[in-house]
Amino acid sequence: MLQKTSKLFTPLFISGCIILLTGFAIRASFGIFQIPIADQFNWLRSEFSMAIAIQNLAWGIGQPIFSVIAEKYGDRKAIFLGALTYALGLVMSSYAVSPEAHQMLGILIGFGIAGTGFGVILAVIGRTTSAENRSLALGVATAAGSVGQIVGPTIANALLLTMPWSEVFLIFAVAIIAVLAVLPFMKTDIPAESQKLEESLGHVFKKALCDPSYSLLFLGFFSCGFQLGFITAHFPAFITEMCSAIPQNSILRSMGVSSVSSLGAFSIALIGGANIVGAIAAGALGKHFPKKHLLSLIYLGRTLAASAFILTPMTPDTVVLFSITMGALWLATVPLTSGLVAHIYGLKYMGTLYGLIFLSHQLGSFVGVWLGGKFYDQFGSYDLVWWVGVGIGAFSAIIHLPVQEHPLELRLKIAS
Repeated sequence: MLQKTSKLFTPLFISGCIILLTGFAIRASFGIFQIPIADQFNWLRSEFSMAIAIQNLAWGIGQPIFSVIAEKYGDRKAIFLGALTYALGLVMSSYAVSPEAHQMLGILIGFGIAGTGFGVILAVIGRTTSAENRSLALGVATAAGSVGQIVGPTIANALLLTMPWSEVFLIFAVAIIAVLAVLPFMKTDIPAESQKLEESLGHVFKKALCDPSYSLLFLGFFSCGFQLGFITAHFPAFITEMCSAIPQNSILRSMGVSSVSSLGAFSIALIGGANIVGAIAAGALGKHFPKKHLLSLIYLGRTLAASAFILTPMTPDTVVLFSITMGALWLATVPLTSGLVAHIYGLKYMGTLYGLIFLSHQLGSFVGVWLGGKFYDQFGSYDLVWWVGVGIGAFSAIIHLPVQEHPLELRLKIAS
C-alpha cells in the first residue's frame, strides 16, 4: 500500500497543491465573466447563472465518479482525465454563442473541476500523510485552492481589460493543461498486488449510508455549497450594482481598486486570501478539538456575518470587512469535513465517501447560483437569496452537533 510519511511538504503534496491552485483559480473566476458575457449577447442574468449552476452540479456528480476512477485505476489517471475534460470544456465554451451551449458545456467544465479538485487530491494527501499531520495537511492543501481564488479573478479581470472573454477562456485552457507537468510527482498508483482489500467499496459504502452521522454530514454540507456558489457567481455583480463609489482618498485606490467593478474581483480575491489563514487554522485546530464543534462554529459565524452584511448599508468598507470575515470561514469546512470522513470511515475509500458528501455541497452550489439569477430577474434584487443562505447556514450549525466522531468500526464493535 501507499507509504505514509511524517514529512508535510513532499513533492507529492506540493504537486497536489499546484493542481488545486490552478484548477480553483479558473473556477473562482467565472463570476467575473457574468456581466461581459451577458452584455455581449444581451442575455438575462439567470441565463449565464444557469451555466455556472450546471457547472457546479456537474462538479458534484463527477466528484464520486472521479474518486472511484482514482481508487480503481490510479490517481494520476483520474487527474489526467479531469484536466483534459476541463480544457475541452473551456475551449468549446469560448466559441459558444447561446445560453444553452454555455449551460451544456458547463457539464464538461464541472467534470473537469471534479477530476482536478478536492475529492481526488485530498484523498491522495490523506492516504499518504501520517495521522499526526493529516488534519494540518488537508488544511494547507485547501488553502492552496484559496490561493487560486486570489490569483484567478485578479488575472481574469486584468485580461478582460485587454481581450475578449473568449480569449481568456482559451488562456485558462492552456493553463490547466500545463499543470499536468507536475503529474509525474503524484506517484500514488497502488501496485496490483496491493489491491486485495479486506472490504469492498460496496460494503464500506453500505455501512456509511446506514450511519446517521454520514447523513448529517451530507445534509450539513449543502449550505456550504449554497453560500459559496452564490457568492462566487453573483457577488462581483452585486457589488458593482449596489455599492457606493470608492472615495478618492480610499486606501483601496492605492491598491489599484479604483471602481466598484474592480472591487468585485478584489473582494473574491480577498475572500481567498483570508481563507488561506482560515483553512490552515481549521486544519490545525481539527487536530486538537472536536471537528463537529468547529464546523458548527464556522456555520454560525457565516450566518452572523451574512446577516450583519445585508442589514448594514453597503459601502466599500463593509464589502472589505465582509470579504475578510467570510473568507476566514470560506473553505475552513473542507479539511474538517474530509478529515471527519477519513477518521470515521477510514482512508481507503475516503475519496469516494467524501465525494458523495461533496455532491451535497454542489447541489447547494447549483441551487445558490441558479436561485441568485432567478430571483434577481424576478425581483431585481439579491436580498431574498441572502436570507435563504442565512437560514440554511443556521440549519447546518445545528445539524453537525449530533455527529458521532468515533470511528464507525469502533462504534459497531461496542454496539455488538
